[in-house]
Amino acid sequence: MRRSGRVGGVAVLALVAALAGCSEPPRPTPTIATPASASPLPTPDSPTSRPGATPPGAGGLPGFVVLTDFDPRIHADIRYATAHNFVGRPIAGYREPLCLLTRQAAEALRRVQDAALAGGHSLKVYDCYRPQSAVDDFVAWSKRPGEQQTKAEFYPDLAKSRLFADGYIGAPTAHSRGSTMDLTLVDEPAASQPPYRPGQSLVACTAPRARRFPDNSIDMGTGFDCFDARAHTDDPRITGPARDNRRLLRRLMTDAGFVNYDREWWHYRLRDEPYPDRFFSAPVARSSVG
Repeated sequence: MRRSGRVGGVAVLALVAALAGCSEPPRPTPTIATPASASPLPTPDSPTSRPGATPPGAGGLPGFVVLTDFDPRIHADIRYATAHNFVGRPIAGYREPLCLLTRQAAEALRRVQDAALAGGHSLKVYDCYRPQSAVDDFVAWSKRPGEQQTKAEFYPDLAKSRLFADGYIGAPTAHSRGSTMDLTLVDEPAASQPPYRPGQSLVACTAPRARRFPDNSIDMGTGFDCFDARAHTDDPRITGPARDNRRLLRRLMTDAGFVNYDREWWHYRLRDEPYPDRFFSAPVARSSVG
């Protein structure tokens, strides 16, 4: 997920090149065109300079839908609208806890939901469209090394700078194109999930499922947004039911036309996304779709 100015040499450049949410492997695109708030570092999913490419900060959300209106069977747990995320507070641009997606991505997810329900599961989304203001918020957070309120849960074994340099999050993000989402599977009917209480004791996202935050997801081996190699989709240390569950999610998503980012078991992008070169800035709010 993305990017920043210099604040301490090479280490910060590496950190910022990765910041702002889920990142992906480089796409086959030419020269990078950077937003004004970022340093000129080439990063995955950056807008391109070819004709028709639209930089971050452009327009509303044409052709987008609210996923839970489009398919009310799909559950939503929009973490960046809450304090339960790696920053530790609601993120700029998330005015409402909604999953906004292009209609094409939503239609493909509806097919995944049909297949998941046939096996006794349901989809649950953690994040969908992400505005440029959220990316900027992540970048600003990256410049404040003292802000590590949720380290014990989300990156317990890595220094903050190493975490981003290793590419777990970056900027710009494919999420800003509207056809990328972070999601999991829950048993259906879904179990209740206790609310997160700011200030509560944090447990490492790599801990056994019985000890982690009681997410009602089926066991995927780590929690969501777990910045650790064990969150890589095919990490060999993840075995048994958790490995099978990751493979089930990948099979369901791949069959519907999505591509997984192999460093994050929860991250998927619609292969034939309608806006491959356009990054949007409208806030996450019902009023943004249309």
